[in-house]
Order: sequence, then structure tokens, then C-alpha cells
Amino acid sequence: MSNNLTAFLAIACYLCSGLIITLRLFSGESSSRFPRAAGLIAAFFGIAVHTLLLYQGIHNEGDINLSFFVAGSLIAWGILVVLMISSLSKPVENLGIVLLPLAILAIVLEMHYPSSRTLPTDVPGGLIAHILISLLAYSILALASVQAILLAIQDHHLRHRHPGGFIRALPPLQTMETLLFEMIAIGFALLTLALPTGFIFLDDMFAQHLVHKTILSVISWVVFGTLLWGRFRFGWRGQIAIIWTLAGFVVLMLAYFGTKAVIELVLP
Repeated sequence: MSNNLTAFLAIACYLCSGLIITLRLFSGESSSRFPRAAGLIAAFFGIAVHTLLLYQGIHNEGDINLSFFVAGSLIAWGILVVLMISSLSKPVENLGIVLLPLAILAIVLEMHYPSSRTLPTDVPGGLIAHILISLLAYSILALASVQAILLAIQDHHLRHRHPGGFIRALPPLQTMETLLFEMIAIGFALLTLALPTGFIFLDDMFAQHLVHKTILSVISWVVFGTLLWGRFRFGWRGQIAIIWTLAGFVVLMLAYFGTKAVIELVLP
């Protein structure tokens, strides 16, 4: 199967899933013509096809291609995998209205701007483990940031007494907040594992142009750790939790994509 056809099928599945989730969200889940399972099934089909597309893009003549846009597509895939697996037991699939379009954008950019930045296949297993742990941590914290945005919208509507169909379709505010901190706790734990494993395989931080990535990753870790401590010690919630979550994720996003963009796109 050609890359273009694989990309088209993945995009079509994601569009279908996003449309179903959106219709259910804005029309009210109880009155929607589409069952909840339909959106999840379409998303899982999209993930399966996206997996094939990533396999075709990452395996590059015996090496591992992790160029900027391929890595972006890989992270979008990881976010959706975490989201859809979580949706099997928790009401979080509505985050797909934001994340599915981002995954489609990542696929389009990967196909439109083909590039190659390879790692040899004989890299240490520990480095591969670091990359996978980092990817999972980033994916879960990205979900937490989208959850924080929805929580902010929900809180705003409830404060101004405008609980429309969109708000009624969301879980209760307390449930949304509980899910947010569960995501942050899991993402923080994985980030805690990712940082020391990264230091182990870091030969020369300055020569590898990774000093900014390392510093920003540590800052993000501190932000999320402080938020969890504030939640445990002072019961932080609401606007404080939303602001700290978004701040931590922005720093983490700059740590990875900002550094990678400078290295690959600005300083090729």
C-alpha cells in the first residue's frame, strides 16, 4: 500500500470519528443517532492505519527516521492511542474533537514535507526505552492540557449560567477535575523516569544542542510536580490547576518541538 493511500485512509477514519464525536457532543449524547462505539471504532481503525503509515515512514533503508514531522506524527499517534484506550473505561473521548484534527494535520505535514533524520538500528535498548517513555509522558500530558482547556470552558459556562448542549455532554466538573489530576500524575511519573534515562545516554549536552531541551524539560517537571504537591497540600483546583497545567505543557512542548525545530529546520 502506498504512503499516500495509507495517509488518506487514516485521515478518512479520523474525520469520521471526529464527526461522530462532535455530533454526539453538540446534539446531546442521549439524542444522537450515532452510538458512542461508532466514534471509538472509527478512531481505532484510523490508529491502525496510522500505525502502518508510521512504520513506512520511520523505517528508512535500515535506519530509524525520527525527523521533525515524522516525530510529530508519532506523538499525535501516541496521544490518540492513550486517549482511545482510556475511553474504553472513562468518558474522555470528547477530547478527540481537538486531538483528532491535530493528528490529521500531523499526517498532512508528514506527507507534504518528507525529510529524514535517522538513528542507526543498533542504538542501545536503553535509548529506545527513553524515547518510548518520553513519548508516552508527552502524550499523557498533552491529553491533560486539552482536558484543562475543556475544564476551563466548562467552568466558564457554569459560572455564567450558560450550560448549553456542549456543557451538558461533558462529565460533571468534579469528574473532569479528577480525570485531569489522574492524567497529570501518570504523565509526571513517566516524565520522572524519562529525565534520568535521558541523562544516561547524553554524551555532550552542548555539542548535541540539547541544553535547552534538557533545561526546559526539567522546568516542566518542576511545574507539574509543584502542581501535584499544591493539590495534595493545599487542595489546588479550578483556575490554578488549569493555569499550571497549561504552563507546564507549553514548556514541555518547547523543550521537544522547539529544540527539534531549531536543530532540523533552522540549523540544518
